[in-house]
Amino acid sequence: MIERKLCGDVPLTALPPGSIDTHVHLLHDGYPAVAGGPGLPPAPLPTPDMYRQLMAWLGIDRLVITQANAHQTDNSCLLHCLREMGDIARGVAVITAETSTAEIAELSDAGVVGARIMDLPGGAVGLDALEDIDALCADAGLMMAVQFDGSALPQLESRLARLQSRWVLDQHGKIFCGANQEHIDSLKRLLDQGEMWFKFAGCYESSREGAPYADIAKVAREIANYAPDRIVWGSNWPHNLAKTTADYPDDGELMDTVLAWLPDDDVTRYKALVTNPVELYGF
Repeated sequence: MIERKLCGDVPLTALPPGSIDTHVHLLHDGYPAVAGGPGLPPAPLPTPDMYRQLMAWLGIDRLVITQANAHQTDNSCLLHCLREMGDIARGVAVITAETSTAEIAELSDAGVVGARIMDLPGGAVGLDALEDIDALCADAGLMMAVQFDGSALPQLESRLARLQSRWVLDQHGKIFCGANQEHIDSLKRLLDQGEMWFKFAGCYESSREGAPYADIAKVAREIANYAPDRIVWGSNWPHNLAKTTADYPDDGELMDTVLAWLPDDDVTRYKALVTNPVELYGF
């Protein structure tokens, strides 16, 4: 069992009306874990009802539900949660090279706006399928959420630059080796190319220093100043790598920390929380 904190002190950061959390994993009873994935997170399951409490606490109005690795290529639980959350939610599903046009149309009708590439342990579809999934997404008007060990970003840059669909680099790029100027230059060139967004989410998953994540903040600030029209934010709730209550972050404090890495003006914050995700995810 783990205690998921769903309320607390009012955050220092007041989110603007219409704010969108672009990275949430929601689960529901009746959908067991699928072989090949990491298994379900510790009980209790992070349900839509629990997340609504978090929304009320933080001031979130809309959300993007990302397919959980526990369910691999079975999007049934994601679709259930999309139905339960209604029109305030959009989804990022897992599709494969074998997913039919009809199946993709059904996912789109249910609120799915993107496909997930997750090239880390437990991910369902990795970089080996990147171009195939990109072609399907481009044809269907979907975006992609792409996550991998960003240590190799400079070596992957030319491949990523050729992507046809809109895509977001997940989790601050997950540059596990620690970002250097070569990584930052690659990020800037990809942002200039015009199809990439950069997601502020899950900073604790790749920080080499730990809270307050100064190593992640350094890159985040530089990228946010360079491309304020390409930044989106996600809570990464329910923080599936946290296995004990002691490891579980305070979402209010975490949100305040991360959003302080944006330039200190209302216009930029509004872009990151409203305008940019509306464009990327099609709200």
